[in-house]
Amino acid sequence: MITKLDKNAVRKKRHARVRRKVVGTAERPRLNVFRSNKHIYAQIIDDVKAVTIVSASTLDKEFNLESTGNVEAAQKVGELVAKRALEKGIKNVVFDRGGYLYHGRVKALADAAREAGLEF
Repeated sequence: MITKLDKNAVRKKRHARVRRKVVGTAERPRLNVFRSNKHIYAQIIDDVKAVTIVSASTLDKEFNLESTGNVEAAQKVGELVAKRALEKGIKNVVFDRGGYLYHGRVKALADAAREAGLEF
């Protein structure tokens, strides 16, 4: 008998499968995306040292939109994480969509980060 898994369990399984191949290094760190119903988070991570270099989310103080769970908010977070990465001297990253489909908020964040200067 096959049991039906919830959406997040399926996402975590997909994320683990992708993470076997996607690794961030000092030269090319990993841009990780986490999405909740109300917020979206982005981190640039060096997996070799196991350290977060830069992060941005809709919970940041500089963030000033009334709605934080939409595409507009994701674009703002993408621009913010790219700006902070460029200040730290990071230009090339590898994109880790966190098991989410490359659509909607995740795509908006990625496109905004690319437009702001990150290459992936």
